[in-house]
Amino acid sequence: MKQVLGAGRTVSGFARGVEAGAFTPSKTKKAPIMGLQVLFFYLFAFIAVASAFMVIASKNPVYSVLFLILTFFNAAGLFLLTGAEFLAMILLVVYVGAVAVLFLFVVMMLDIDFAELRAGVLEYAPIGALIGLILAAELIIVVGGATFSPEIAKGIAMPIPPVNERTNTAALGDVLYTHYIYFFQIAGLVLLVAMIGAIVLTLRHRQNIKRQDIPRQVARAPETAVEVVTVKPGQGI
Repeated sequence: MKQVLGAGRTVSGFARGVEAGAFTPSKTKKAPIMGLQVLFFYLFAFIAVASAFMVIASKNPVYSVLFLILTFFNAAGLFLLTGAEFLAMILLVVYVGAVAVLFLFVVMMLDIDFAELRAGVLEYAPIGALIGLILAAELIIVVGGATFSPEIAKGIAMPIPPVNERTNTAALGDVLYTHYIYFFQIAGLVLLVAMIGAIVLTLRHRQNIKRQDIPRQVARAPETAVEVVTVKPGQGI
């Protein structure tokens, strides 16, 4: 009886120790990881905001494009911290690898009079300020609505599945290519029209340059393709 009672006292003492928190697992191992995530978040966010400001503050357009590329890189880092690796890769591959580099080469290769462009900035300042206020109001409505009314976020039509069940890349593909496939195709057509329009607007026909005219070559007759010339003896053509 004494051994059982002693064992019972030992178990009850262990239970009291668990309740008091003496035997709970230590949570200090996760603290350095969370601290690094917070540190990198503030680092990426600060550099992204600073480089975004320099995009509009730089007087040289080439520097503006370089700061824009830096902004994209830091935004991709923020996406990685939130677990959206697909959006981070798309941001780097599409925007940095294609759009930003295209802007950089266009700015460097075209002979643009930047003094003339800067001269008309004040003329469009009211329209730009109005568009900026509209975008700011939309951001305030979205962020403020989710902050003051958390039930709005719970009423999302397509909730995000758990990561262990479905990756965010697969979940994004499920939504994009099923429920929003028509909008996706329309966006592709808009981009195609914009690309064709850019090519047509920048196409310049130079004079005194021989070009291949395929319809004219196909439609020509033997009378126009062959010319019979009578050469007299002792004379050249």
